Amino acid sequence: MGKETITDLVKFLTPYPDHVQETALWLRNFIWDLYPDSNELIYDNYNAVAFGFAPTDKAGDVFCSIAACSNHVNFGFNRGVEIADPDKILLGNGNLYRFIRVTNINDFPEDYIKGLLQEAYANSITRLKDGKQMLKGQTITKSISPVKRRPK
Repeated sequence: MGKETITDLVKFLTPYPDHVQETALWLRNFIWDLYPDSNELIYDNYNAVAFGFAPTDKAGDVFCSIAACSNHVNFGFNRGVEIADPDKILLGNGNLYRFIRVTNINDFPEDYIKGLLQEAYANSITRLKDGKQMLKGQTITKSISPVKRRPK
């Protein structure tokens, strides 16, 4: 139901290199340990496996996300332009999303990211509409694309 529900995700990550799988799962545990009442929303998309964490079961409420790419993992903030990034480490030039590319977990700036996560989570909570149902600690597979482009 929550952190222990890993079967679908492991299956979706199978085509990726071992280091990408390990990094994605390490980041997943990092978030679950900090936000155990959040919900994990998994998307097995055409060109990436992505999963985000939200206080509800809605993609629009996701405060951070992890996306497995062919040779790295992107760790992002769905409304990253709305959070302070004093060290300017976040990448992206879209209207909202900002991310860092993670190729080695030993280089992942945990303490800095924890600060960004606190702000991103608080932002997500304040954006909830009154009466929105809050689920706690669920893993939900939201979509599975029938056609996929994955690493060889």
